Amino acid sequence: MEAKQHGMGIIMTLLLLATLFFSGARAAAHDQATPVLHPVILVPGYSCSQFDARLIGEYEPPTPACGVPKQGREWFRLWENYTELQENPTLLPCYQDQLRLVYDHAAGDYCNVPGVETRVVSFGTTRSFVFDDPVQKNVCMARLVEALEGVGYKEGSNLFGAPYDFRYAPAAPNVAARAFAGFRSRLTRLIERASEMNGKKPVIIVTHSFGGDYAMEFLNRSPLPWRRSYVKHFVMLCGVIGGTPLMMEVVASTMGSSPAPTTLLGSVLSLGNRSFESMYNFLPSPVVYGDTPLVITRAKNYSAENMPEFLTAVGFSGEEIARYRTRALPLTLNFRAPLVPMTCINGIGVPTTYGLVYWDGNFTEKPQVVNGDGDGGVTLENVLAMKRLVGGDPAQPYFKSVLVPNTTHSGMISDDSALRVVVNEILKANQATS
Repeated sequence: MEAKQHGMGIIMTLLLLATLFFSGARAAAHDQATPVLHPVILVPGYSCSQFDARLIGEYEPPTPACGVPKQGREWFRLWENYTELQENPTLLPCYQDQLRLVYDHAAGDYCNVPGVETRVVSFGTTRSFVFDDPVQKNVCMARLVEALEGVGYKEGSNLFGAPYDFRYAPAAPNVAARAFAGFRSRLTRLIERASEMNGKKPVIIVTHSFGGDYAMEFLNRSPLPWRRSYVKHFVMLCGVIGGTPLMMEVVASTMGSSPAPTTLLGSVLSLGNRSFESMYNFLPSPVVYGDTPLVITRAKNYSAENMPEFLTAVGFSGEEIARYRTRALPLTLNFRAPLVPMTCINGIGVPTTYGLVYWDGNFTEKPQVVNGDGDGGVTLENVLAMKRLVGGDPAQPYFKSVLVPNTTHSGMISDDSALRVVVNEILKANQATS
C-alpha cells in the first residue's frame, strides 16, 4: 500500500519544489530584474492548496467523536491538519469522512457532505502553499516562491497565489460546476488587481500539474480581448492535461480489496472512496491516446476510447460513468489552445507508465507495468499532444516546448537544474515583446 501511495504522489502530480539557490548573483538579479518584472500568479498542483471546514447541525458523523469536538465551532483546518492529527490520531476517520464529496442530483453538481462547509485558505497569496506536514512542506511551491523572490519577486506585490479545492475539477461548459465557477471569478479579480498594482502590466500565470487544468480551462472561458489585455504568458510545468494511464491503476485499486489509508494524505492520494470529482479528469484522453491499449487482459483490452467499459469492469456504477461522460470527457474532446503566449516545460527520460497488464482480469491485484518515456507521471505522448494541439494551432500567438532530461514530475521543481530552467523561462517571458 505504501508503494502504491508513493506512485499516487507521482501521478497526482503533487510533489513539487525543493531547493533552488542562486548564489552570489541573487542580490544583483534582484536589483536588475525588479523594475521590469510582470506579476506572477502561481497555481499549484493537486493537494497543494489548504482549506478550512466547519460543521453545522445536519452533519451526521461516522462516529460520535467526529461531531462532538467540532460541532458548533468556527472554522478549523480540514486539509491538511497534520499537527492536530499528530496530537490526536483518532480524528483520522473524521477528517476522511469530512473530505468526501457527494453528488447533488437536484443541482447536478458535486458538493460537500451535508453539514460540512469548506473554504480555501489565503486565496491571492502563496501562504496556502506552506504546510506543517514534513511530506508536504517541501512539495507544494514554498521553495518556488523563494526562488522567485531571489530574482526580485515579492509576495503580495508582484507575486500571488491562486489555490483551489482540488477535490473538484473543471467541468464541461453548460454543466453545473459551482466550485470551478467560483475559482474563475476569484482568479479574474486577482489577475486584474495584480495588473493594476503593477502599472497595468499583464500577468504571467505559472502552473504545476493539475493546476494547469484549472488555468487552461480558465483561459479558454475568458473573453479573448480580456486574455490579450491581462495575460502576458502562460507557463505550464508538467501539465497533466490529457490524463495519464497510471490513473487507470488508481481507479482499479479502489475496488475495495485494499485496506483503508492510514494517513490523511494517503486517503487523498488513493481516492479510495471515489468521491472526488477530480479523479475523472486524470483519466487518459482519447484525443491524446486514441485506441492504443492501455490496460491489457486475456479477455479484453481497454483504451482511452473505451474508457466507460473499463470503468464498468472496475466496478463503477452507470451513474458514475454518466458523470464521466458528461462532465470530464467533453473537456478532453474539445481540447484547444489558450490563445495566449505559452511555454510548456516537461521532464523526460524517466520510466513512465504507458500500459498495465492484468492478464487474469483481476483488478484487485498489482498489475505488470509497461513503461515508456516521460517524467514518471506524465507521458511523452502527452507532451507531444500539447505540441500538436497547441503549437500547431495557427491562432496560437506563441508556443514553446522545453524538455528537461532525466527530470521527474516532482523534480521539475525540486531539482536545482530544473528549477533554474523554470525561473529562466519565467524571466524570458518577462522580456518577451510579442
